[in-house]
Order: sequence, then structure tokens, then C-alpha cells
Amino acid sequence: QVELVESGGGLVQPGGSLRLSCAASGSIVTINDMGWYRQAPGKQRELVASITSGGSTNYADSVKGRFTISRDNAKNTVYLQMNSLKPEDTCVYYCNAQIVLRYSYSTRVYWGQGTQVTVSS
Repeated sequence: QVELVESGGGLVQPGGSLRLSCAASGSIVTINDMGWYRQAPGKQRELVASITSGGSTNYADSVKGRFTISRDNAKNTVYLQMNSLKPEDTCVYYCNAQIVLRYSYSTRVYWGQGTQVTVSS
């Protein structure tokens, strides 16, 4: 049993900042790639940023220079620091993790429950 719990969403004014966190818990051996996705109403879920276990990162063009993804492997936690937020960043944000499971050593992809980020004056 594995669970991803997100926190940190909310309402912020344009130009403001938010920090999202996502902590994984349960029967975990190790976590490979972790990432953040977002989905606006009526649109497909899109990748925002991802990070490997070694710390290599990848960003969507729309957030480069504004968002920073990081992780704490000891805490099984991934973060998304969002600066210079724009109204078009308003979405539900989901974390994602590729987890190697205890006992079976199989790899499965898990998702968080989603957290709403609203950028509005």
C-alpha cells in the first residue's frame, strides 16, 4: 500500500509564489522519477516538471525560469516551488512517482489526490 499526499495549494495573486509538497509513504523500496502535472477544466493533464532520483530535472517551456522542482530522497518527498505565478497557471496540480514496491520489487506509478492552485487578483 502506497499513498502520495499533496499539500501547499491555494489562492495567490499574480506575481506571487506557492510551494507544493508531495510525500510518499507505505511499502516503498525506492522511488525513481517523480514529477508534477497539472490539469485545467476541459483540458488534458500536462507535465509541469520532473526529477530523477539523481536530481536531473525537466520542465515544461511554460514554467521554465519560474518553477523549480526538487526532492528529498530521505523523506520520499518532492517539492514544486512556483514563483512569478500567472493566471494561466491556475489548475489542479498532481504529483506522480515511480515507486519500487517492497516484497515484489515491481515498479508502479502512483498519483497524488491533486491540489488546487488559483492565481487571481
